[in-house]
Amino acid sequence: MFSSLSVRQTLLAICVACIALLAYGLYLQHVVGLEPCPMCIVQRYAMVLVALFAGLSAAARRRGVHITGAVLVIVTAAFGAFVAARQSWLQWYPPEVSSCGRDLYGMIENFPLQRAIPMIFKGSGDCSKVDWTFLGGSIANWSFLCFCAIAALSLHLVWRSRNAR
Repeated sequence: MFSSLSVRQTLLAICVACIALLAYGLYLQHVVGLEPCPMCIVQRYAMVLVALFAGLSAAARRRGVHITGAVLVIVTAAFGAFVAARQSWLQWYPPEVSSCGRDLYGMIENFPLQRAIPMIFKGSGDCSKVDWTFLGGSIANWSFLCFCAIAALSLHLVWRSRNAR
């Protein structure tokens, strides 16, 4: 299916998919009432960056920008997948002592950045809690799959562009 789409169309499709996923996350937060944990917020930032890189790359006319954008999408999606995998692991194997940690903004306001960033990735009791599932997968599980699909699709774009030379 994606083989027949141009690189620009595929990057645009990635951008639109990311925006749709972010909109659904905001729906779950503001309408359903699910509060995102620090790891969820980091995944949102990664998704915003993927959408931004894909959208800006799709808007460009030069092939080199498309490839550079696809590589940036791969790196950012891999980072998002890593965070989602870590959160999934915390959900499958919750810590014996779970304590609700501070939210992301509270950490950044009260601690220097070099101390706040490691605290975000440690996760809190909230990060190991499963509030929502679809077909047996939590939000973190689905986020991991989406990031992996985006990275694989972008890798395919880079590979296809490289072989087209």
